[in-house]
Amino acid sequence: MKKIRTLFFVAISVAIIISCNNSGPKKRFLPPSTGGINSLMVVMDTELWQGGIGDKIREYFAAPVLGLPQGEPIFSITQIPPQVFKGGVTHSRSVLFVEQDTLSLTHIKDNVYATPQKVAVIKGETYNDLEGGVEELAQAAIAAFKHVEITEAQKRFTRSLSKETALQEEFGISLKVPSLYKVGRREKNFVWMDIQIPKGTMNIIAYEMPLESFESDSTFVGDIIKMRDSIGEKYVPGPYENTFMMTEKAFAPYVFPAEIGGKKAAEVRGIWEINGYPMAGPFLTYIINDKENNRKLVLEGFTFAPSAEKRDYMFELEAILRTIKFDMGS
Repeated sequence: MKKIRTLFFVAISVAIIISCNNSGPKKRFLPPSTGGINSLMVVMDTELWQGGIGDKIREYFAAPVLGLPQGEPIFSITQIPPQVFKGGVTHSRSVLFVEQDTLSLTHIKDNVYATPQKVAVIKGETYNDLEGGVEELAQAAIAAFKHVEITEAQKRFTRSLSKETALQEEFGISLKVPSLYKVGRREKNFVWMDIQIPKGTMNIIAYEMPLESFESDSTFVGDIIKMRDSIGEKYVPGPYENTFMMTEKAFAPYVFPAEIGGKKAAEVRGIWEINGYPMAGPFLTYIINDKENNRKLVLEGFTFAPSAEKRDYMFELEAILRTIKFDMGS
C-alpha cells in the first residue's frame, strides 16, 4: 500500500511540473523569410502605387545607389495589392505596407510573418498623411531593410568560408570571406584577394596608413584620393605597362561617417578607373580609426564587371567587409 501511495505522489508531481512548463505562452513558429537580396515587397493599392504616393515611395526606396557607374535602385521593388498579400507572399524578408486608414501612424516591426523579416508600416487618412508618413519613415526603413539584407547576404556566404590566413598574419584581423576568393597578391602591408565572376572580378584589398593620416577636414577628400591613387600605382596594375588603378578624375567620391568592427571609420564610395586605359568600376572603402594599434586600417572592395549590373556585387563586398573582427588586444 505504501508503494502504491509513493507512485501516486510521484505521478502527481510529474503532472504538476509538466503543467507548469506548459503554462507559459507558446513560442509562435515562423517560417524562414524568402526573396532575392535587395528585393522589397511593397503592399499597397495599385491606384496609390500608380499615383503620387507611389512616386514618393520610388523617390526614396528606388533611389540610385551612390557610387555606381550606372543608375541602379537601392531595392528591386515588387508591388502587390493588399488582397494578394497572403500565404507564402507574406514571407518576404523586407516588406513595406502602405494603407489609407483613419489612423495615421508609422512604425517598423520585426518578424511578423517570417524570420528574419522587417515590416515597415505607413498608414494615413489622406494623401498628405501618407506622403508625410513616407518622408518620416523612409530613412529608418531603408536602414532597417539594408540591415536585414546584409545579415542575409552574410548568412548565405558563410556556409563555405576561405581558410586563407593572410589578413590575420599581416594585419591581425579576420574577415568572413567566401571560399572562392583567393589571395592573388601579398606583400608587407598589402593583401589582395579576388574572385572570378562572369566577364570580370570582385576584389578585396587591405593595407595600413599612419594613425595621423587625414587629420585635416579641409583636405580630407583630396587626401583619400591621393592615398588610393598611390596604392593603385604601387600595387594594382592595369593591363599594360604604366597603367594602374586610380580614382576617377571626373567625380569626387562620396564620404560618410561609419562604424565597422566596433571602431569609427569613414565610408568612401566612388568610381575607380585605369590610368591610361578604358577600364572602370565602383569601389567601397572603409578607413578604420584603429587607435589601439596606432594605425588607420583600410579595407576596400571593388568590382570590374563591364556591361553588367553591379549593385549586388558591391553589396556582397560590403557584407564581407562588415564581418571584420580584430584579434584580442587589437
